[in-house]
Amino acid sequence: MSRTSAPLAQTSAEPTTVGATPVVHDHKGVALGTLGLFTVLLGAALPLVDFFIVNVALPTIDRDLAAGPALLELVVAGYGLSYAVLLVLGGRLGDTFGRRRLFMTGMAAFGVTSLACGLAPDAWSLVAARVAQGASAALMLPQVLATIQAGTSGPRRARALSLYGATAGLSMVAGQILGGVLVAADIAGSGWRAIFLVNVPVALLGLVLSVRSVPETRSSDPAPVDIPGTLLLGVALVTLLAPLTEGRAAGWPVWTWIALAAFPVAAYAFLQVERRADRAGKTPLIPPSLFALPSLRRGLAIVLPFSIGFGGFMFVIAVALQQGLGMGAVAAGVALVPMALAFFAASLAGPRLVRRYGSLVVTTGSVLQAVGIALLAFTAWHDWPSVGTLDLLPAVALAGLGQGLQLPVLVRIVLSDVPPERAGVGSGVMVTTQQSALALGVATLGSLFLTLEPSMGMRDALAVTLLAQLSTVVLTGLLSLRLHRSIA
Repeated sequence: MSRTSAPLAQTSAEPTTVGATPVVHDHKGVALGTLGLFTVLLGAALPLVDFFIVNVALPTIDRDLAAGPALLELVVAGYGLSYAVLLVLGGRLGDTFGRRRLFMTGMAAFGVTSLACGLAPDAWSLVAARVAQGASAALMLPQVLATIQAGTSGPRRARALSLYGATAGLSMVAGQILGGVLVAADIAGSGWRAIFLVNVPVALLGLVLSVRSVPETRSSDPAPVDIPGTLLLGVALVTLLAPLTEGRAAGWPVWTWIALAAFPVAAYAFLQVERRADRAGKTPLIPPSLFALPSLRRGLAIVLPFSIGFGGFMFVIAVALQQGLGMGAVAAGVALVPMALAFFAASLAGPRLVRRYGSLVVTTGSVLQAVGIALLAFTAWHDWPSVGTLDLLPAVALAGLGQGLQLPVLVRIVLSDVPPERAGVGSGVMVTTQQSALALGVATLGSLFLTLEPSMGMRDALAVTLLAQLSTVVLTGLLSLRLHRSIA
């Protein structure tokens, strides 16, 4: 009966059909098979890899396209902005039109826009392609968590969410490692273009696998698109992130201050519009009632500082290793391999540790990450400029171990009580918070580092920035003490 390899769960209701494809509504249940889980996790990895893969390629892009600091910032920020602004909308569209359909549409668009990035003839064309690539990612990524929420339950959902968290964290680290390898390999003279062109065959593979392995699900009671809420959320995010990411490189022109002044106004207007829609019985873009769930509210409060620190760290360390220590792209990537391996090991151990220790796993992870970041700051300050890969190993491994104990568990906590019919909205809120915070981390910690470097020197600027990140890690640890001990 089904074109998917994942069998339908035993229920009393039959799925509806669109064309030849069964469509299962959330209240009827559907099983997400192993291959389907792999496929959606592949879709989750692509956008996050591409957020970080450009970090090690920026010097090469600058030389090749004569981009300059402001346009280089836009190559990073353009992707992050369109991605963050449209994520919740992508989740809502998946609830309405079918999550597999939106996942495949986003995957196809991501492949096409990646090709456009790889073939960009000049810097402005690359910026435009990156904005479109971010929008494609926003269609694809919310469907991943929503499909997991709708297609799994019990221990299987807990494992799937842990794997999602592990995939997210590994993708961020692996993006910079892969970027370094591809730039240095200079495949067929492609140079930095390979970091985008590699997405094309991966997207094609994802599309082929999706046809057979990802079940089609959608909300049993889809809500219309909240146009006022969508526009106001977009304005709020743009007025915050655009000036923070572009301000330093552009010399803080008047428009950046006007945008920052407009942010609280836009944010307040968004909250009022959403509350009014909720009271009127409509379904707002981000229902305020969703934040009545303590697990979601407290989990997001931790995801925010965690992701700010993570995003800022990955950007700053890429600049420090290459420009400060003179490492090549490959060496800079190899220096982060211990972080990736430790993150992966912690992610695998996470579900078992959560069963035994509950939310204390998050607190322990923050302590380990704090020790790793502090050790890294001391190593950089004490041994500069003769810091080598082996010198960095203990610090980055400890930081990765701590991060791996936190992120997968936080994803599970945030979504643990979200009902299946709100899977798309809950997923959109989760990934929007994470993505916006990653971009905010690059903007704030990255700007702090680049502002301090000319006057203080690379060593002291790096140490100060790492200590600033350490404050976000301490905050995550303190907030984790408010979590319920047991995790569903």
